[in-house]
Amino acid sequence: MKNLQYISFFLVMLFIGGAQAQDSETQEQQPKQEGHENNNKFRQLYQYFATPNQYRTGAGAPGEAYYQNQADYKMDIVLDDKNTRLDGEAEVTYYNNSPDELEYLWVQLDQNVRKKDAPALERNPSGMSPVATPERFVEQHMKENFDGGFNIVDLKHNGKKLNYTINQTMLRIDLEEPLAPGESFEFDMKWWYNINNHITDRARSGYEYFPKDGNNTYVIAQFFPRMAVYNDVEGWQNMQFWGSGEFALPFGDYEVNITVPADHIMEATGELQNRKEVYTKEMMSRYEQAKKSYDKPVIVRTQAEAEEAEKSFSNKTKTWKYKAEMVRDFGFSTSRKFILDMMATDVQGKDVMAISLYPKEGNPLWEEWSTKAVASTLKSYSKQTFQYPYPKAVSVHARNQGMEYPMICWNYGRPDEDGTYSDRVKFGMISVIIHEIGHNFFPMIVNTDERQWGWMDEGLNTFSQFLAEQEFGKEYPEAIAPEEVYPSRRGIPAKIVPYMRGNQKYIAPIMSNPENVYQLGNNAYGKPATALNILRETVMGKELFDHAYKTFAQRWMFKHPTPEDFFRTMEDASAVDLDWFWRGWFYTTENVDMGIKEVKKLYITDNATKEGKEFLERYGADPEEVEAVYVVEEESEEFDENLKGKSALENSPTLKEYVMDNFSEEERAKLKDPKYFYQVTFEKPGGIPMPLIVEFTYADGSTEMKRYPVQLWRMNDEVASKTIATNKEITKMVVDPNLETADIDVSNNTWPKEETTSKFEEFKESLGN
Repeated sequence: MKNLQYISFFLVMLFIGGAQAQDSETQEQQPKQEGHENNNKFRQLYQYFATPNQYRTGAGAPGEAYYQNQADYKMDIVLDDKNTRLDGEAEVTYYNNSPDELEYLWVQLDQNVRKKDAPALERNPSGMSPVATPERFVEQHMKENFDGGFNIVDLKHNGKKLNYTINQTMLRIDLEEPLAPGESFEFDMKWWYNINNHITDRARSGYEYFPKDGNNTYVIAQFFPRMAVYNDVEGWQNMQFWGSGEFALPFGDYEVNITVPADHIMEATGELQNRKEVYTKEMMSRYEQAKKSYDKPVIVRTQAEAEEAEKSFSNKTKTWKYKAEMVRDFGFSTSRKFILDMMATDVQGKDVMAISLYPKEGNPLWEEWSTKAVASTLKSYSKQTFQYPYPKAVSVHARNQGMEYPMICWNYGRPDEDGTYSDRVKFGMISVIIHEIGHNFFPMIVNTDERQWGWMDEGLNTFSQFLAEQEFGKEYPEAIAPEEVYPSRRGIPAKIVPYMRGNQKYIAPIMSNPENVYQLGNNAYGKPATALNILRETVMGKELFDHAYKTFAQRWMFKHPTPEDFFRTMEDASAVDLDWFWRGWFYTTENVDMGIKEVKKLYITDNATKEGKEFLERYGADPEEVEAVYVVEEESEEFDENLKGKSALENSPTLKEYVMDNFSEEERAKLKDPKYFYQVTFEKPGGIPMPLIVEFTYADGSTEMKRYPVQLWRMNDEVASKTIATNKEITKMVVDPNLETADIDVSNNTWPKEETTSKFEEFKESLGN
């Protein structure tokens, strides 16, 4: 036998080098790079990321010099129910924990977006629709704008008026002397504003009027001038509030006294300090029962009591006193119409009160499911992130609302007048409660900048909501039809496909400001939630993802993370390089599309082929001097029908001799002896590289799932080939058989190509039903 090393070398070149040669040829199909620009999808994201520093590390954690400023509030608030007006006065203490001297302070006046002449009212183009409902037509063209916005009565420091300037929704306090690092500044302010009807004047805050009994229910937020954030990333976050981008706020401690009509029932951020003064004896007794309930809500104020209160309009008042520590905001809700129920919840060994506040119009749906949804959410999110740190979480019923504040949120979901409701209404209500209660974690504790990065609170939260919904379905199977799972609206890859393959004119990258996108729901909620679900289920695996996600949450609880901190932490805690993933899903509007371009059946022979000879000669070898095996395509002229169905050793004595001479009997027993070889060329018309998931079906009816890592695409962004060696004949191949990757076109996913309805088409049809 000739030199075995020489022969072995060329065998390797035939079986491995051949595939590389094909890839090098297809590499030429890629777009040429301009200049020295690196267009590889797997290049690092350094050009997008700030350089790590003493404030934020390259690992995505707070640095040794990380700081955040603080704002404490002591407020007295009066709600005038008859005139729907709110008056307030506050003492604010602002702490400069930064290393910088501050020449001025910025305060947010978000209610100014509701001023009669607010620029935000004209921020969008408009046109006359060819058809509209009478209600919509009146609202757009005949109704006078609501006269809202803050009226600043006083702004003082030590009794002396402060100089200030108002620029739309921002107020700048000019300091006589710069506020030095480590120092604090106290000032007093008084203000008032007209409360809007949030049904007719769409807003996150306001009142709903009930004409049948003449009462209002209030969900009140953004009701006080709030300090802006000053940080190491951009100094003052004083971007104007235009309506879509939400809020960036510092943490602080709150003492808030809220005066309302005496017959009102209230819930708010923080712990109630004077419960015995504002609750009846019966309510106090029920409250004590609720503290030990755990498995079933206790009704603290009944529907009968609420209905009785609806008939009278007290001229007396009560003051409800609340304290909250380490919160970034404050909200409250009040009405004489409210029913109140509570349930103690064991959250990782800590008692937390789950609470619901709703008028009779919410029943029987709210009494049955709201507080259970609150409790289930607290447990699920705590498992994903950290133990819920606050003493309570409140869900408030409000038509058309879905809005969050520390410890309290407003949620939609109203039955018909006769008390009946559909599954759509029920699951819509449960889902919005899970979502808004979940916001306690993102961004109320993991305190992201919602004004700039809407996806960091909405996207992270919608992803966690998806997990919590599935947990809810398991915890309360009676809520779900038998043998079904919770019908999550967002997070399932196939549901984002219509958006991903839509008109590029109306799609923006996730890394866009909320004010600058057409489809905010898909952009900030659906797409990032789906991306993270795919990252967890398909790319990283649950164990690695869950550890990294929890690491991020725990690193940044009660702090201000940026997108880079999230991206870096997810990689740092998992050892998974994800720059390609962030680039494709978050920084572009590209989509996923992978498929099967070509399948060749190959066989092994000793007979020298024309292509094999040319290959050897290309590398300077004489085919007559080399003992080699040759690859033959089934469709080629050189294919011998006798080769079909035989093993590689049967078809190639040369290969058999090599195996017998170079391997022991024990080693030979472990070697494969495949009968079938396939060279599969996969294609990727879509811009986002993803792991390639392929299901193989064999002639005997068995199936096998093979997962190729995303690095398969690192050298060629368009095509990638794999040689499949098997003892069984392959009769079918399907890429992404379970619709895991949000592939926008599955028509190229099957070999042989099928004309039957795909799983995705079946899925779309099921949505229509």
